[in-house]
Amino acid sequence: MRYSGWKVITEGLRGNLGWTRAWRDPAPKAEYDAIIIGGGGHGLATAYYLAKNHGMTNIAVLEKGYLGGGNVGRNTTIVRANYFLPGNSEFYSHSLKLWEGLEPELNYNVMHSQRGHIILFHSDGQRDAAARRGNAIVNQGDDAELLSVSQLKEMLPYLDYNQTRFPIYGGLIQRRAGTARHDAVAWGFARAADQRGVDLIQNCEVTGIDIENGRVTGVQTTRGPIRAKKVGMAVAGRSSQVAAKAGMRLPIESHILQAFVTEGLKPVIDHVVSYGMGHFYISQSDKGGLVFGGDIDMYASYAARGNLPMVEHVMEAGMTLMPMLARAKVLRSWGGIMDMTPDGSPIIDKTHIEGLFVDAGWNYGGFKATPASGWCFAHLMATGQSHDVARRFRLDRFRTGHVIDEEGTGSQHNLH
Repeated sequence: MRYSGWKVITEGLRGNLGWTRAWRDPAPKAEYDAIIIGGGGHGLATAYYLAKNHGMTNIAVLEKGYLGGGNVGRNTTIVRANYFLPGNSEFYSHSLKLWEGLEPELNYNVMHSQRGHIILFHSDGQRDAAARRGNAIVNQGDDAELLSVSQLKEMLPYLDYNQTRFPIYGGLIQRRAGTARHDAVAWGFARAADQRGVDLIQNCEVTGIDIENGRVTGVQTTRGPIRAKKVGMAVAGRSSQVAAKAGMRLPIESHILQAFVTEGLKPVIDHVVSYGMGHFYISQSDKGGLVFGGDIDMYASYAARGNLPMVEHVMEAGMTLMPMLARAKVLRSWGGIMDMTPDGSPIIDKTHIEGLFVDAGWNYGGFKATPASGWCFAHLMATGQSHDVARRFRLDRFRTGHVIDEEGTGSQHNLH
């Protein structure tokens, strides 16, 4: 079934009796050409691009819970390509281009809204850093523009520009950046992959990875053994746990990142706004809720919930930046399990086990990377070679020292 506005109208007139299931619920087969562990955004995108770009259809996505139940449904929905360092810059540029054509390609409304992303700066040094970042973004072929305080006041009149500690000096905007509906992205990729023959198998936890003579031969699951010549791990915060089933130790720590949403309000925030001194970021959803977040909780954990000190820290940063938030009631919060690498950049690479591949270490950048991560991981699994825009995301860079430290905070997982 192809979705369209006309289809919505005709089904409404027919009592919505003609809709079919978005994807099948198949039983696992005994063997596949490739298995993707993880039914989140990256795993589903990988399966879709393996089928679309490389003609592989005998593929299974194995999800221990339900599709989209992990980080892809637990984030603040921001989509941007305003990265500075080589490696990250070209990768996220590629991802933003894929975002811009994603809805017609998937035939699914992921509610991609290019409302613009503004990073505020609060000192002369931060202004210089923003100018360097903007120049790097433009040289990469993407858009970036420095904004004066007077320009910001026209666009964001609700900010506290004269706060005592961190007065606002200006901002850097990427107008093509914005937001997308997080769970709709998972559903869109799931539906598109299913239509190309991919088996999406839910409630199927991988309990072991079978290896013979240095190569992967399949996996053990709660629904029985499944053979495969290629296995890709795309399990975000569970990357270390799944890799351990193959006897591997990844350079990853898992931390909790909280997000919050308020009650629905009338339109007030037209952009995504990031606070340069408080690691606070906020946008407004189509339903009117203010969606915002801040730092990770700063200690390793696998619990998909946060701690109260970080709740207080995020609220303090929000109030400092825009005191109007005091009148908004927080509706709910949630926590995603972040796979943090020592340099804050991801891993898309082969492992030392033939046929076993890893897509991990997305830190804060996982949601915005979804299409490019799937594109590049599919390319790696199908061809055995890294895609050009992901060549720097090597697993061995932490041994060789060729790190991509975007934030310049050194080799500490919890600082990225």
